[in-house]
Amino acid sequence: MNNKPLAGLVVVALEQAVAAPYCSSRLADAGARVIKIERPEGDFARGYDQAVFGESSYFVWINRGKESVALDLRQAADKAQLQSLIDAADVFIQNLAPGAAARLGFGSAALRARLPRLITCDISGYGETGPLQSLKAYDLLVQAESGLVAVSGAPGPWGRIGVSICDITAGMNALIGIQQALLQRERTGQGSGIRVSLFDSAAELMAVPYLQARYGAGAPARVGLKHPSIAPYGAFSCADGRELVLSIQNEREWAGFCDSVLRLPDLAGDALFCNNRVRTANRVELEARIQAVFSQLSYAEAVARLTEAQTAYGAINSVDDLIGHPQLRTRAMPVNGRTVQVPAVPYITDWDDEAYPAAPRVGEHLGLPGRAGPDRLDGPDVPAPPAA
Repeated sequence: MNNKPLAGLVVVALEQAVAAPYCSSRLADAGARVIKIERPEGDFARGYDQAVFGESSYFVWINRGKESVALDLRQAADKAQLQSLIDAADVFIQNLAPGAAARLGFGSAALRARLPRLITCDISGYGETGPLQSLKAYDLLVQAESGLVAVSGAPGPWGRIGVSICDITAGMNALIGIQQALLQRERTGQGSGIRVSLFDSAAELMAVPYLQARYGAGAPARVGLKHPSIAPYGAFSCADGRELVLSIQNEREWAGFCDSVLRLPDLAGDALFCNNRVRTANRVELEARIQAVFSQLSYAEAVARLTEAQTAYGAINSVDDLIGHPQLRTRAMPVNGRTVQVPAVPYITDWDDEAYPAAPRVGEHLGLPGRAGPDRLDGPDVPAPPAA
């Protein structure tokens, strides 16, 4: 029995790639029935790689537990099938190109006018107004356009943030908006429209550099594994070649670090280093003094001292190190007859699954004639599609 908080909720997601599937996957995790509408050839994210026993790592990650419906929305019968599904849904999510859903007859405002309890969520690259609203938007492009690239990484050639951070953040924001809309509907009985863009999501992440540039001394430079406003906060090498990152957040921590880690207690009161403002201004000298000590310590010795001083630190790990990390929580998931381990969602609830369900095959649950899978969606809340 589904006792999760969104049990009984029906979500229809006309989705592709990452942002919308991320959002709908979290709704599915919470018990919603998510009906994923795909092109006849499937979500193009299915072809990003074949890393997981022949399946795309992206698709496996954010499509578990959904039902796949393959429709060709150029065909009247398939459009009627989609309309039938939306008629019985609580939430409709789409992240097609700007204006595409409306041209197909599935614009959010028109849907809500006919279905007043429906919650709609439109995810776009740059929003629905403004001079760039029609610009194609993929994650790396938005990282560059929003300035994220300009404040990330080390000096030298530009580099991308190593995960799809704009897509993920837009998906999270869509999830937040939908959950708030569901609460609002409980109070008012009315659905509402949520609009999320990748650019807005990235720009909000840039709030601190934006405020520093607009009202302060300027945006931070790219400083690699350092913090532009706090020192010491960065990477140091140990005698055995291993590296770690440490962070000092206040003067009490600085004094303890000087005493127990560096074993130079007088350094805490040195005029060049006595508060964060002057430490940041004298970062080169500060880091040289710290590195001189760490160069004499093995990684294990450095960690022992940092632990004693209660100084915050972290190892600089590889992805392979993450796979074996003692704090990593994973869940089992079936993929092509095999069992894989995927990172668990980053929150723990009373309704967590011990294992995740599989991601669907293209058109597994409903779709074009001749495709594998049943010819209708079973369930009390979703009617069979109309005859073609």
